[in-house]
Amino acid sequence: MSSSATTSPDALPEIRADRIPLLLVPALALLAMPLTGSFSTWVTLTFAGLAMGMIIFIMASGLTLVFGLMDVLNFGHGVFITLGAFLAVSVLGSLAGWTVSERMLLNVLVVLAAMVVAMVVAGAVGLGYERVIIRPVYGQPLKQILITMGGMIVGEELIKVIWGPQAIPLPLPTAFRGSVLFGEAAVERYRLIAVVIGLAIFAALFWVLSRTKVGLLIRAGVHDREMVESLGYRIRRLFVGVFVAGSALAGLGGVMWGLYQQGVTPQMGSQVNVLLFIVIIVGGMGSVGGCFIGALLVGLVANYTGFLVPKVALFSNILLLVVVLLWRPAGLYSVGKR
Repeated sequence: MSSSATTSPDALPEIRADRIPLLLVPALALLAMPLTGSFSTWVTLTFAGLAMGMIIFIMASGLTLVFGLMDVLNFGHGVFITLGAFLAVSVLGSLAGWTVSERMLLNVLVVLAAMVVAMVVAGAVGLGYERVIIRPVYGQPLKQILITMGGMIVGEELIKVIWGPQAIPLPLPTAFRGSVLFGEAAVERYRLIAVVIGLAIFAALFWVLSRTKVGLLIRAGVHDREMVESLGYRIRRLFVGVFVAGSALAGLGGVMWGLYQQGVTPQMGSQVNVLLFIVIIVGGMGSVGGCFIGALLVGLVANYTGFLVPKVALFSNILLLVVVLLWRPAGLYSVGKR
């Protein structure tokens, strides 16, 4: 009985995972290897691209969550990135003795303190931002674009009032400077750390969304909010939590991006916003996995083209976007197909 049911032609077909986009990152890296001229140069460029991609993913993951789960176009996302970066300036500046100390533990603690402060403050600001700016325009995409862009402008001006309009240096602590040798290839320590943190954030997001009850409720609420609410769950609170988490991730990304650039400006959030939207469009508008792959592709393409064809690097991200959309108009992993 059971065997016949298993082999019945009426059995539901098995859904196969789309693994083709997963091959893009290693394929791009292998394609660039003979073009760079030497293996050590290729290793350095590849790690630089992966580190840049991981930081971009951390900044874009919050925007991806908010759009994919709440269907909110938040063009003010960059203000949380800028806020996180300037909070890092304040924390590291107030503990300057720890940043220049030769003790690695103090260097690590001061960076962790900056990350925690940035995430907590950005999350708290995100809570107020959602209630005041986002909540009145749920389900109204055009108004969302206009009001969140206005929120971005106001946020930048407030940051200028607090920290000033000038660029501020954000040097790396002593333990994060220098390079690690892999044979003849030199890879900066901070870039290795960025890769590890990015992988940890991606693993945590994937686990929460696919393996926990909270993730199940969030995904179910997106598809049928009324039914989930009829079971006694408050979807609005879950969605607010998603927005706060996305803002906190943006604050964390701002800290890492500021340390990566070793400097911060009030306009850094709006400048990186374009890059983030390219990543989430390439990834599939709401797919965390697609955002991860898209961010890595953007980082690798920027570094490879910057070394091989510097003039092309100015528009390499747009070129990547065009190529991906010509191949898959809905992005690498369309949320509508999941």
